[in-house]
Amino acid sequence: MRPGLDELDVLILERLLKDSRKSLRSIAKEIGTPTSTVHERVRRLVKMGVIKRFTAELDTKVLGMDVTALILVSVEGAYITEVEKALSAFEQVIAVYDITGEFDVAVIAKFRSIDELNNFIKAVLKMPHVKRTVTSIAFNVVKEKLCIDTLILK
Repeated sequence: MRPGLDELDVLILERLLKDSRKSLRSIAKEIGTPTSTVHERVRRLVKMGVIKRFTAELDTKVLGMDVTALILVSVEGAYITEVEKALSAFEQVIAVYDITGEFDVAVIAKFRSIDELNNFIKAVLKMPHVKRTVTSIAFNVVKEKLCIDTLILK
């Protein structure tokens, strides 16, 4: 468990991870704690930076984003941070990782079509300091979520 979190924090976070729209009143009822306590705990968790934001999880396939790609990018060493920032600005990009190994950056992105992916790769290759890319397309998304509950709450 993360330092600074107790069992009550974990119970609250588990419920928020399942449904961030759940009211604090219903969370309080589920865990047998006063609503004011849950409210104060959530406020503290936000202040601590444990909760960054409350958001909706979208089904990208329903929205027409049928192509998921993992793109490995090789960058001139001194410019990795600059390239990562530029890659992060693309609307299709959902994650950018600074990695070890043969490549410097891993990007996960969603596209409406192979043509859109193709245009994206060409734009990346035109970026200053990008040496090369290798792209893999996911045939099937088996799991796609952060495992925060497993990593931090247990």
